[in-house]
Amino acid sequence: MSGTHAAKVGRGRSRFQGTGVDGAPPAWGPPMPPAPSAPPTASGTAKPSKGPKSDIGTEITASLVVFLVALPLCIGVAVASGVPAELGIISGVIGGLVVGAARGSTLQVSGPAAGLAALVAETVLEHGVAMLGVIVLFSGLLQIVLGLVRLGRFFQAISLAIIQGMLAGIGLPLMFSQAYPMMDAKAPGTPIENMAGIPGLLADTFANPQALIAAGLGIVTVVLSFLWKKAPGPVKKVPAALVAVGIGIAVAALPGVEVRTLQVGNLLASIDVPGPEQFAGLADAGIITAILTFTVIASAESLFTAAAVDRMHDGPRTRYNPELIAQGAGNTAAGLLGALPITAVVARSSANVQAGAKTRLSRVLHGVWLLAFALLLPQVLALIPISVLAGVLVHSGWKLFAPEEFPKMWRQDRGEFAVMTITTLVIVATALLEGVLIGLAAGIVLAALRMSRTVIRRHEEEDTAKVVMAGNATFLRLPEVIEALEGAAEAGKPRIRLDLTGVTHLDHACRSQVEEFVAQQRGKGLRVELLMPNEKRESGQRGAAEETRETGQKRESWDFPEPGAAQTPLPHRTPAPAPAPDAPSPTAEWFYLDTTPMPEDFADRYAEEYAGQGYGSYGTPRGSYGSAQESYGSPQGSYGYYGSPAPSTPGTGTGTGTGTGRQESYGYYADR
Repeated sequence: MSGTHAAKVGRGRSRFQGTGVDGAPPAWGPPMPPAPSAPPTASGTAKPSKGPKSDIGTEITASLVVFLVALPLCIGVAVASGVPAELGIISGVIGGLVVGAARGSTLQVSGPAAGLAALVAETVLEHGVAMLGVIVLFSGLLQIVLGLVRLGRFFQAISLAIIQGMLAGIGLPLMFSQAYPMMDAKAPGTPIENMAGIPGLLADTFANPQALIAAGLGIVTVVLSFLWKKAPGPVKKVPAALVAVGIGIAVAALPGVEVRTLQVGNLLASIDVPGPEQFAGLADAGIITAILTFTVIASAESLFTAAAVDRMHDGPRTRYNPELIAQGAGNTAAGLLGALPITAVVARSSANVQAGAKTRLSRVLHGVWLLAFALLLPQVLALIPISVLAGVLVHSGWKLFAPEEFPKMWRQDRGEFAVMTITTLVIVATALLEGVLIGLAAGIVLAALRMSRTVIRRHEEEDTAKVVMAGNATFLRLPEVIEALEGAAEAGKPRIRLDLTGVTHLDHACRSQVEEFVAQQRGKGLRVELLMPNEKRESGQRGAAEETRETGQKRESWDFPEPGAAQTPLPHRTPAPAPAPDAPSPTAEWFYLDTTPMPEDFADRYAEEYAGQGYGSYGTPRGSYGSAQESYGSPQGSYGYYGSPAPSTPGTGTGTGTGTGRQESYGYYADR
């Protein structure tokens, strides 16, 4: 039933059952049930009530947990990016105070991300730390523009295989690059060079006792990161990264241990605001490329993370365009201070959700703790071994790489597996932007091939060579189309029949080929019959079956006699009730179905109260009382219609229903 009919049914039902003649409660039947607390919305689902607000104590506790997770990650990402550790802390503070206070997502936490460490290191190596601020600044401004023009959801329209390939392409180089600082060594450079240098790194490590100690701390950190979730309940609430940092500080303080520790300087002194010389670098094509790369990758990673975090909780969902603007605001602030780029981070966000946070307060407070710790207790940071932070990032790289996803994708879809593998390998061999672009190209080609599935059958019957095509005929299938047409011409039959009525899409290349073939064969004197797909149909020429598909319901045809005309009694029949729609329209009104059997004298009392008003009645075992238009009873109840203004006479209906009249009466308007 349409939304309009539903509204009319609602009004008719409430008139008959909910009120008496003068609006008072009826003398018969049970009372109306109470109205629902939350009526459905236009989408058909009840409007969700706001979730319970968390108390201040829970938010503060959650912010401390996020702070403990974020601190080693901020420092570790900065070290992996080849910039001073202070810049990572500054970006973490901005992620909490700026992005955390903005609208968009409620529970995901932003800061410097491990996924961008390799890209930042490459950019710093090529353009220098001073240019990093300009690149991040304009990336943030571009993100704000993308959010304002409402392109936030565009980043969701990317194949899952490309996303997983991108993450794997980020995680694999990250692991190999952090293997060197985990053993107190310096990475050679590119991902390929880092992979090739692993045998030599192991040989040097075993020859140096201090390097072995550093490697041991890094390995303990990685193992803890994997196994800590299996610890007893109260213990595993402490972040594994914090436990590893504590162990590393204790070991580094032992006599005779000389592992490299983090050297943290003055936080305020590390701020480097870009100047005219840096802005002049915008004329360099390499800088423009870096800005676009940072924008795409940072935006995609943040919005992918938002989708993942939304699955972790049942609170408010992320609003993608405001979230993209918030990320842009954070990167703009980070660029002005010369800090690292900011994205949403899964590790911090999941810690925030698991700690019981409900509002944005927890992620804002985590930025406050970062700022206070770095300003008041910087000497504590100098006690943390670098190998421990490298171990944290090696674990993050493994989680990004997710090797179990490759066989899983192979089993599910080998075409998508090829796209995923290509994306990963190209990123490892070249750079992130090139890998993502080539992965997108591979995904588009795969989608085009799958969408362009054309079924072509060619056979001969007596004097006719027939070619039947169905599916999507695009230029990608042009060789098959040409082969089928040439085969029909070579059959030597005097008549050719080309049936393309089953083609759902015929692009210009295939259409031109078919039309050219028809013209050539007709020029040779052959009879060629061409049946093209009916791409445009007039609205008035649609068949009943097509209209049924559009409406989703069977339509009954009812003939209404003119007022005063002789009326032929309607035959006793039960029309097929229209199926319930998926969701009521915004204008629909609530009605309530009362399954209580009607009293035996209901029909008589109804006739006395409503005679002459022209309303159809409920079905009863004795048939229904009609109106000027006639209604009839059925086991499902009677279908009444509004009649003409002329008074109606009770008892003119021809209904002979055998039901109990317990179902709802449907009211429709007729022409008056």
